[in-house]
Amino acid sequence: MTALRVLLVDDEKDFTDTLAERMAARGLQADVCADGAEALELARSKTYDAVVLDLAMPGMDGIATLKGLLANNPDLQVILLTGRATLQQGLEAIKSGAMEFLTKPPDIDRLIEKISEARTKRERLTEQRIEKTLSEILRTKGW
Repeated sequence: MTALRVLLVDDEKDFTDTLAERMAARGLQADVCADGAEALELARSKTYDAVVLDLAMPGMDGIATLKGLLANNPDLQVILLTGRATLQQGLEAIKSGAMEFLTKPPDIDRLIEKISEARTKRERLTEQRIEKTLSEILRTKGW
C-alpha cells in the first residue's frame, strides 16, 4: 500500500514543519501550506488521503477553506485542528463536512489513526461514486 498523503494547512510554520517531520518519520508524505487559498490550489493539483486544517487562520479561515475544499472534491476528508475552539465552532465544522475536529497539539498517534481512517473513507466514497456513474451509463445506454 502506498504511503498516506496528507496536506497540512496552518499559518504557524513551525507547527506544520514539525508535524510534517513527525509524519515523515512514520512513513507519511506531507505537503505543507500556510493559508486557505494555497490549500485549495494544492488540493486541485494533487490527491490527498486527508487534509489537516487549522481552524483559525488569517484571511480565509478553516471553515471557509473546508467548504472550498469540499466544493472542489466532495470525497476529500478534512480533519480540523484548533488551539482555541468553542463547542459551537466544532459543531459548525462537523456540519460543514469535517471528518474530525481535534485540539492542538494533536496526539500524533491518534492523528495518524484518523488520517488512515480518512483514506479508507475517501476510497470508499470514490468507489461508490464510480459505481453510481457506471450504473447510470449502463442504464442509459441499454446494453
